[in-house]
Amino acid sequence: MSHRILFVEDEAAFAVGMIDRLESEGYAVEWAQTGIAGYDHALLRHFDLIILDVMLPGKNGFDICRDLRRAGQNVPVLMLTARGEVVDRVVGLKLGADDYVQKNCEPVELMARIEALLRRSAAPATITAERAEFGDLRIDLRRHEVTRAGKPLLLSPVEFRLLEYLIERRGSVITREELLENVWNLSGDTMSRTVDVHVAGLRKKIEEDPRYPRLLLTVKGAGYKLSI
Repeated sequence: MSHRILFVEDEAAFAVGMIDRLESEGYAVEWAQTGIAGYDHALLRHFDLIILDVMLPGKNGFDICRDLRRAGQNVPVLMLTARGEVVDRVVGLKLGADDYVQKNCEPVELMARIEALLRRSAAPATITAERAEFGDLRIDLRRHEVTRAGKPLLLSPVEFRLLEYLIERRGSVITREELLENVWNLSGDTMSRTVDVHVAGLRKKIEEDPRYPRLLLTVKGAGYKLSI
């Protein structure tokens, strides 16, 4: 059975092109052209993913995402914007969006993000005091062992502490200053690229394609977020 996607977008030319691409990949797509119509569709029908424009007539994407989460809807939400402001990305993620993409990104990247969100939603994360499982990653928090698709990953002690800290605060945007203070025990005012370097190294090990990270996300101007 094909995945069902709700596409909420008022720009017809962009929507038609994206819907054609999605349907050619085997997805079943419903299109809503206003925020109110999109919100009503999301409440009345089951969807595996909602692709949601930020700027919509009647009800904007931020309000839709917020109200869906308040209504108990846990369907993955991918937000689209024509703008690149940091504050938009931060607000969208804090309101419950699972990912946030600019419309001018390469189509192959957008399709990869859609596929990754659908994979993650099909295999819910399992987090306990001793282990964490999401996607094909398995983290033994007690033994400090990590595997991906059954193959062991060699993480340095610092990389494991970083991953553990992000797991504990999964879904939240964590600043570089907070990571410096709590993972490295350094002052948050320290001018250092330590965090960025170690995040890049960790991505190479836990992501399927580090060029298009799906788990360890950068929220530009804010910090990092583990999206599971």
